[in-house]
Amino acid sequence: MYRINSRLLHVVCSAATLLAMPSACAGVTSIDTGHTLTKVRVAQHDNKTIIVGSTYEGNLIALSDTGQPLWKRDLSGTMNHDVWCEDITSDQRDEILAANADGSVYCVSSSGELLWQFKANDAPMYAVCVLKKAGVSYVVCGGFDNNIYYLSATGEQVKVLPSSGYSIAKPWGNDPFKPRPPKGLHIANFLRKAKRADGSEFLVVHGTMNGMQDKGAVYLFEPLADQPHRTIPITAGKGVGDLTVAIDGNEILLGTSAHGNDSSMSRISLVTHQQDAFQFRSLKKRIDGFGYRVVQPSVLPNDSQFEYFIVYGRQIVLVPPNLTAAECEVHSCRYSFNDVWMDAPNQRAILASAQSGGSCVHIIDLADDTWKKEFAELQPPGKIAAILKASDLVRDKVQMFSRPEWERPPLPVYLMSESINDSVESIVEQIQQSSSSPVFLDHQHFGVAEDWDRSSLANEKYQNRRDRRRRYTLTHQQAVDALQSVYQTENGAAYWAGHGNDPYMFTLDTLKEVIDAADGRKTVLIYPELEDHSDDFDFVLKGHFYPLAQFAQDRNTQIYVRTKHCFWQGNVYLPMWNRLLSGEFADVFVPAMEETTDKSMELSLAGRSGIWASGATNSWGSRCARDNTSFDRGRQHSHQMLPNHFLRMMVYHISSGAQYIDNFSVDQEYMSLLWELIAKGVLYVPKRDEIVSYSPVHLSMHEPDHEYMIESSNVKWCTFYDAQHESKRPMVFSRLNGSWPGAPVTEWDFSRYAAGVNDRRLNFLPPYENGLVLITPPQSGPDADPDAPRGRLVDNLHPIYRNILVEHHTDGHHYLSADGQQTHAADQYATTVADDIRRAVKQLPLSVSGEVAWVAAQTSPNHLRLTLIDSGYINPKNRKAVIHFHTARPTRIRDVLFDTTFDMSDSDSVTIPIPLGMFRFIDIELASPLAAQ
Repeated sequence: MYRINSRLLHVVCSAATLLAMPSACAGVTSIDTGHTLTKVRVAQHDNKTIIVGSTYEGNLIALSDTGQPLWKRDLSGTMNHDVWCEDITSDQRDEILAANADGSVYCVSSSGELLWQFKANDAPMYAVCVLKKAGVSYVVCGGFDNNIYYLSATGEQVKVLPSSGYSIAKPWGNDPFKPRPPKGLHIANFLRKAKRADGSEFLVVHGTMNGMQDKGAVYLFEPLADQPHRTIPITAGKGVGDLTVAIDGNEILLGTSAHGNDSSMSRISLVTHQQDAFQFRSLKKRIDGFGYRVVQPSVLPNDSQFEYFIVYGRQIVLVPPNLTAAECEVHSCRYSFNDVWMDAPNQRAILASAQSGGSCVHIIDLADDTWKKEFAELQPPGKIAAILKASDLVRDKVQMFSRPEWERPPLPVYLMSESINDSVESIVEQIQQSSSSPVFLDHQHFGVAEDWDRSSLANEKYQNRRDRRRRYTLTHQQAVDALQSVYQTENGAAYWAGHGNDPYMFTLDTLKEVIDAADGRKTVLIYPELEDHSDDFDFVLKGHFYPLAQFAQDRNTQIYVRTKHCFWQGNVYLPMWNRLLSGEFADVFVPAMEETTDKSMELSLAGRSGIWASGATNSWGSRCARDNTSFDRGRQHSHQMLPNHFLRMMVYHISSGAQYIDNFSVDQEYMSLLWELIAKGVLYVPKRDEIVSYSPVHLSMHEPDHEYMIESSNVKWCTFYDAQHESKRPMVFSRLNGSWPGAPVTEWDFSRYAAGVNDRRLNFLPPYENGLVLITPPQSGPDADPDAPRGRLVDNLHPIYRNILVEHHTDGHHYLSADGQQTHAADQYATTVADDIRRAVKQLPLSVSGEVAWVAAQTSPNHLRLTLIDSGYINPKNRKAVIHFHTARPTRIRDVLFDTTFDMSDSDSVTIPIPLGMFRFIDIELASPLAAQ
């Protein structure tokens, strides 16, 4: 139970739960559904058009043509990759077909009844449509098992069409540590029907083997045919993220899923089979530049001037038939959208929810030209409005906050890459005058690098390695001058010193000279994407990074290892990284992540936290970027304009001890709320030995299994699925390669039983209901290093862990005995670890259940700070956090920002509501200090 100041909570929660009535103008109507919709379609029910939406959770909902809710159908709990609506039973009512990430196609009636489910295997279904032959309807579906399936109207399998029988796909590259897949395989990226003038239908397939780098090919099939009657290799636009067939059947439109510089629409004539393309960069400054978006083209109905209606992030581009950029119209709005469906018969374009966690469908009446003005002024009701209102309220409360007298002085948080524009300059000035944290480091991103003689490098790979995004034109002195110019203030500077593509952008001598010239000012050398785990990188570490780290010691310099994939629960445990792992350079190396393309954020959090908690490093870092949300590079709806997901992720990571923040700027005025939370001390930055929300159970990582390393780092190829192979290799950390976007994690996967997440998607805010299970260096057995400078894990943690730690061992693939000599199958031994975690939670002061991220730290002998965050990264919701007390005995529980106290009549638990998109900072006063058991 809870009892609080009801007036204050009403203000907070009403801001985050308000559901607007349909907001209608002449040209644009916004309907709040209460759900974050990722897909939108229309269907026919008794001669009426209904709107069908797919929610973030993979449920289906239906609205009447006027926006009234009709029904909701729960499916698997994992996302739908595609939805198709068509009458397959000849009853004048459409069936709704959902290609689900659990490997199923679900068939739902237009009244919401689940009719049937088809599943061939566990590989995610990715595409679905309906194709008719001689009056018989077939459901055609396919996905990441490299097959296409024909199903009857009742869901029975009629035919399997393996891509191996016709695909022209050919992989490229020759990296043995990221092996390429076999040639002649592709996934069904898109399946759509096309109609001829005589009414006959044929199947349009877009096949790809790499969602980011492959253009793929279009294959045209007669219904039920084994071979395509035509194959059309795509000539423009890597990464196809959308495919539309014109209603007249004369052309195919392909839209990219790509960075802004590479965005395009391709047009294929189904009459001549010729291709041409519209490049978005031809619009120059009329279109948004940086960012990752899906180009979603449709044929514009009944328009004499424009042929195409293209949704591109937050912009709608109207394109004439001749594809001339000068004749295009560009209409911009504040928000980007997850999907669009062209309802041509009704002259409407229907937009799914805003990518920033919105909850509306937006109906554009194309027959009313006022839609252009109203689109530009669109302010979505529902979740977006609630987030903005609640954020403003939090900001007001922050201004009145005073840090509790029992708390120690705050630790510094270094903001390494913030863009300080006019809208936030006064905020930054005020923070710097009144607070020592956050520290705004000077920064600059260079498009040039040092041109130096690499013939002395005794490694051919890195002797020839260059980053193609840079011009290598600087002499040694020019490089020194350029880097020294970054230091504009006494705060210090952060800048790229290299990259995984080329760690040697600047020589060791150049960097040393710049560090010395900084004269003690903070220097952070950023190295993104250091993911190479070949023997070649051992050369780089010994010849560059370790000498650089040795020089950086005692010079206020950090090496920011901004890496990817499984690094902090994989690569770092390779022998070449032993000097970092030992803690020899604990003051220098900063573990950080660039989590783009990845689907394992809950693992990297446990990995970085485990490295820090072990004493191997004395700090850790975090980063937010546009493509954080690009877990599926084939569908990069990654242009969130309201960075509320960034804000909550930063609150979580900083309250978990992260001090080095390397964020990409989106909306600095909004993100300045984070800076104020830090400056005022609302956001408590703990030391590692103050955190009391780690599980007593930790998973010690041995030298990683080779197969695990390949699986977890080879994330772009998407044709690796093999059902027989999968059945023979249950893994501790599984389903990490490019074949599993959005898929459910296995029952025995660490992500499920320890972190409490269900899918391979965007789990930046994992619940870890039994405490964060750290992934650490071994503490016992022959792989332990008792003489390492970092010391023992138990000595770096809070004293409550002194006698309660439980260690398990893994190589990422199997569980291991402490001596590494025995292996245990992941699908069998996982229950042992899970049981230990459930038992061990009783030895913590408290734990938290509910769909929230949380961390608890001791701020004084009799006080704990508990931070609670809505865990829906781009799917915010109102949450209920239930605090379960174990060894702690609270006397008072208070929200420090709103000065709200909670009823403690139930001594075992307290429930605290978390408004959608928000967080709460709770002080728990204890009857007596925590003590080791």
